[in-house]
Amino acid sequence: MSALSELDFRPFPRQNLSNAEANDINYGRQTMDSKALRQAVAYLRTSSAANVGADKDSERRQCEAIEAFARSAGFEVVETYYDAAVSGADPVTARPGFSAMLERLLSNGVRTILVETASRFARDLIVQETGYEMLKSRGIELIAVDSPDSFVGNTPTANLIRQVLGAVSEFEKAMLVEKLKGARERKRRETGKKVGGRRNYAEIDGGSELIALAKKLHRYPVNGRQRTLADVAKALADAGYLSSAGTQYTPTAVSRMLASREVSVPSHSRARQNHCLLPLNQLLPRSRTM
Repeated sequence: MSALSELDFRPFPRQNLSNAEANDINYGRQTMDSKALRQAVAYLRTSSAANVGADKDSERRQCEAIEAFARSAGFEVVETYYDAAVSGADPVTARPGFSAMLERLLSNGVRTILVETASRFARDLIVQETGYEMLKSRGIELIAVDSPDSFVGNTPTANLIRQVLGAVSEFEKAMLVEKLKGARERKRRETGKKVGGRRNYAEIDGGSELIALAKKLHRYPVNGRQRTLADVAKALADAGYLSSAGTQYTPTAVSRMLASREVSVPSHSRARQNHCLLPLNQLLPRSRTM
């Protein structure tokens, strides 16, 4: 081995350093190594279907914030999960994207989730705290990149701050909804027509068939067991009924369909409805009219 090679592998002359200086060097090396190896997944969420799409800002903004933090903090984002048009008040385990992410985390060893803000994780304080406790019990770390200590710190002060911020986020959402509702009501009184707001499922194209199918799926048991809301959502997706974001409906959305009033189906749509329901009718048990 050449003198240069020997010099390359020679240990650092610790005897010329104080203990504090040597420890600083070792800590720096360990920090760099741990940062280089630390992996995480990104979680994105957008509430409104109107803000979903390649030409919208929500997904791009969240990605950019998470990627900037990951670079500066030494994380490698190995995968991104996105719940589009999903309310922040929905339980985290009822969200398709979050559920898929959780399944992956529990199977591959990655234990860190990065979100743009705590409100992207949840906009309801109870959902936020129960979701956070569920992740913590599984050894999964949640980091809001705009305030990295929000979920990491476990002191009474950190818990109080996180809960206060969650309550403020929930309050802001409620105030925004109230303001928009008031503006729509004023416009409706002026024009005599419904303005904006979330359309019920009976008002969308094909909504009557969608509601009828959802109620039928929920009404008829399979193997002696009534379908859950998640089962109904999956069956609707299998039949070609997806949300405006192109994803499977959430259990919360299915519950709203089941609560919708029955509406008459136009005659020109009945043929299509019967055609769509044919595979279902073959699967459903026949029952006699009582």
